[in-house]
Amino acid sequence: MTDSEDDDTPQLSSHTLAALQEFYAEQKQHADPGGDDKYNIGIIEENWQLSQFWYSQETALRLAQEVIAAAGEGGRIACVSAPSVYQKLRELHREDFSIYIFEYDKRFAMYGEEFIFYDYNNPLDLPEKIVAHSFDIVIADPPYLSEECLRKTSETIKYLTRGKILLCTGAIMEEQAAQLLDVRMCKFIPEHTRNLANEFRCYVNYDSGLD
Repeated sequence: MTDSEDDDTPQLSSHTLAALQEFYAEQKQHADPGGDDKYNIGIIEENWQLSQFWYSQETALRLAQEVIAAAGEGGRIACVSAPSVYQKLRELHREDFSIYIFEYDKRFAMYGEEFIFYDYNNPLDLPEKIVAHSFDIVIADPPYLSEECLRKTSETIKYLTRGKILLCTGAIMEEQAAQLLDVRMCKFIPEHTRNLANEFRCYVNYDSGLD
């Protein structure tokens, strides 16, 4: 290569190169976060096309503490379309509870055997290892505020739970939630990292600490 050809080769400035290296480092961390970081809420970004809206840190903590209390020592907890609660649970109690995350978004497969692919359109299409009525509590946050979505998710909830249900959905779904799952609205109002147009509420079928 002649000197003139070498001069024509594009060169990155030191600033651009540093920015590019930082970008690749961030991408690697998101793809393969290590240690406790992988349970941080927001480590997997919201996908609005999948109607994903993560809970605030305070709400995720409150809900995690509630399901821990409801499940009891050594309990089994199912998080159905509620990944930020799963993440908070794993931050708090890594070994004390059996916890599964039922989620359509395969990015959450990073959590290994605790990840269960779940499509509410096929509410009972679950792996053999997930047997009926094997969870002490099910916390569920159906992705869409529609009767169809709640009805199909309810099939999953009733299949999984031994009795206790904690449902998080819009206030406008109160009547349908009561009909499908015999749950009642709590005083506690969940909050998200982003302000949503629809008021969200929690519903339970047991004496909870959310009142």
